[in-house]
Order: sequence, then C-alpha cells, then structure tokens
Amino acid sequence: MDFAKPLPSSIVKRYHGWRATTYAENKAWYTKLADEGQHPRAMIISCCDSRVHATSLFGADTGEFFIHRNIANLVPPYAPDKDYHGTSAAIEYAVNTLRVVNLIIMGHSQCGGVAGCHAMCSGQAPELEKDTSFVGRWMDILRPGYDRALKVGDDETDQIKELEKQSVLISLENLMTFPFVRERVESEDLALHGVSIDIRSGDMVQYDPVNAQFVTV
Repeated sequence: MDFAKPLPSSIVKRYHGWRATTYAENKAWYTKLADEGQHPRAMIISCCDSRVHATSLFGADTGEFFIHRNIANLVPPYAPDKDYHGTSAAIEYAVNTLRVVNLIIMGHSQCGGVAGCHAMCSGQAPELEKDTSFVGRWMDILRPGYDRALKVGDDETDQIKELEKQSVLISLENLMTFPFVRERVESEDLALHGVSIDIRSGDMVQYDPVNAQFVTV
C-alpha cells in the first residue's frame, strides 16, 4: 500500500512524549490492562468533533470508559439487515460482552452534524439529500427531531440548539429498540443517560426523565 505515508513528525513527537511520561509513570497499570483485559463500567457515545473529549471532561483514566464516536453522537434504530453497522456493533459489544452498567449519550453545542441536518431538512443543503452523501443518510436518523425543533419558534439558532438536544433524546429512544438493551434496562441492570456539553461555557446539562427536560449537572 504505497499510498500510506509515515506519521507527521509533530504527532510522532507527541507520542514519544506520552511514552516517556504518562506511560512510564503508569506502566504497571498498562500492563494490568493488557494482561487482564478491559472492564469499563460505562460506555459513552459522543460526537467525532475534535472539541469533545469525554475522558478529559470526566477525568477518566485509561480503561475506564468504552467510547464510540460518530457524527452527531447518534444511535440508529435496531436494524439487523446484514449491512455495516459500526455504532450498533459497538453497542452490542459494550452491553452483551463488556456488560457495562451505564450507557451515556453525550451531545454538544455548535455541532456541525446537527447544523447540517437542520440545513438539509429546511431545504438549504440539497447536496445532503443525495443518495451518495454518507453524512446526509446518517443524519436521516435525526430527521424526526427536526419537526420537534420547529416547535421552539421561527429563530433558526434556537431551532438548532433544540435539535442538538434532540440528537441526545432520539439516540436514547433508539437505544430502547435494541432488544438486549431494553432487556437489561427493564431488569435495572443497565442505566441510560443523556448529557450535553456547552463548548463555550463548559456547562453540562443532563436529561431528567421525571420532568422531561434537561437540567444543569
């Protein structure tokens, strides 16, 4: 594969820095993880956005979280159709094999994927409507949230903010379409959580199912 190139020197330098410090200071822990495998208590599904870093936000150590990232932190509905399902596979592995007890959907502000979905659904991004658009077809998962977002009024900024919350809520709803997720939730062996981080302010909100609203953490 002569099209593959060596890593940029800046990234290599950072790796050597990590190995000389973080790894060297915690070598026994990394050896334990290698020998005994991973046993995370929680799975986090977050956005690919480079500004969202779940382990930093929660001060987590290596081996603590099983993390899956995709565009706009979305969970598709359960669909065992022999197609490629990276997110569904990650959920299956976390729930059935790793036996996590907490599954967290983490949304965020200024999400490009959510803004793209709003533009697509409002007719401003016809390129995303094409069958050849991977982003557009992925954002179809969030289409039901668009109609809900319109209820906040005519201001586009407010609609997008609401749609960011809907990316969390729809993902939680879709999680419950997975039989093995529903079974463990109903047996109180697995808890689902929805949170969203504001990149600018650092504030985090979580979904309160009792009052059906997001509240400050």
